[in-house]
Amino acid sequence: MEPLPAFDTDPRAVGDRLRRLRQERGVSLAELADRAGIGKDALSGVENGAHSPALATLWAITAQLGVPIGAILDPPPEPQIMRGTAMEAELLEVFEDDHVIYELYRVRVPPGLTQTSPAHHEGVTEHVTVFTGTLSAGPIKEPLTAGPGDHISWRSDVLHGYRAHGPDLVRATLLMRYPVKP
Repeated sequence: MEPLPAFDTDPRAVGDRLRRLRQERGVSLAELADRAGIGKDALSGVENGAHSPALATLWAITAQLGVPIGAILDPPPEPQIMRGTAMEAELLEVFEDDHVIYELYRVRVPPGLTQTSPAHHEGVTEHVTVFTGTLSAGPIKEPLTAGPGDHISWRSDVLHGYRAHGPDLVRATLLMRYPVKP
């Protein structure tokens, strides 16, 4: 069985948006690829719509551009579904308040898999409320654990991850808080 794509948006539209954001910031393709830790050819393929990148790759790229991942996806008339190695997230809403952009997700993390996410840009925080299952999440070096009804949060401008403990599927909400770079 082939893995599901990381997002439901047309890869050409994602590539066009990435290219525009990169150019608006005056960053070369090689410089962005280097800062995001991916190959220049891979980034070129994403910008040209030839590659449908992994979710971790999109997080790495958007972190280096200083924007939330929602900036490159289609505006959600319905929840946008994004899939990582161990996580499925539905983007429910994007809103802005006083120089901060928020993205609200409904997430599912099946047991037995680990999702590692690259650092987001400076000052980004993640806030998770667990409804079912037990979740370890947060910085790779100091993960936090939450069960049903618990809330955890951390600065996600470091390598971080998600993992479900035990036999139960984790259902949770994730609120990502992005300070807007001037």
